[in-house]
Amino acid sequence: MLTVNKMLVVGIAGGTASGKTTIAKKIAELLGGNVARIEHDSYYRAHHELTYDERTQLNYDHPDSFETELLVQHLEALRRGESVEVPVYDYSIYDRTDQTITLAPPRALIVEGIMIFEHPELRKQFDLKVFVDCDADVRILRRALRDVQERGRSLESVVNQYLETVKPMHEAYVEPSKRHADIIVSTLVDCTPAIDVLSRYLNDYTKKS
Repeated sequence: MLTVNKMLVVGIAGGTASGKTTIAKKIAELLGGNVARIEHDSYYRAHHELTYDERTQLNYDHPDSFETELLVQHLEALRRGESVEVPVYDYSIYDRTDQTITLAPPRALIVEGIMIFEHPELRKQFDLKVFVDCDADVRILRRALRDVQERGRSLESVVNQYLETVKPMHEAYVEPSKRHADIIVSTLVDCTPAIDVLSRYLNDYTKKS
């Protein structure tokens, strides 16, 4: 149910490298300034007290690794018409930076991340819940390419992290959260129709609201 300032909030969840960020970015591009986007990854907890080596050993695929309560507070503030300061996370140092990005209340907002349907209070914030589905073999290959090319990780570290935390946490938390989705989109086939439908849905809302 839409509240206070009638901001439409769409949650896009899915496993690591499933294609959820690509879909969210594509929709935001198609709708321009009418839609804003927040990544759950921005709300990874800060660990300035730990050394770099200690931070690399943390489990970043467990629900507790996110400061989800802050994201919920931010969504509630946006619905009240208040601007928020979204954290900036730096994957290369495994830590949140001291910078923030100011986000003014948009007409529609996309929130995306692996764990966004796992948290009950966060789940309540979504007017539409979309789960992006993709085979594990494809996801690990995509993740390896992304983390090596874009996040400065070694292939060995990507593989170790996947086997030690990503895969077991996906099976324990991410995959079960799929049952909360209103729509399931597969990225193993052409997902252009799904993107078009979601874009029209958001576009129609922003025009009439």
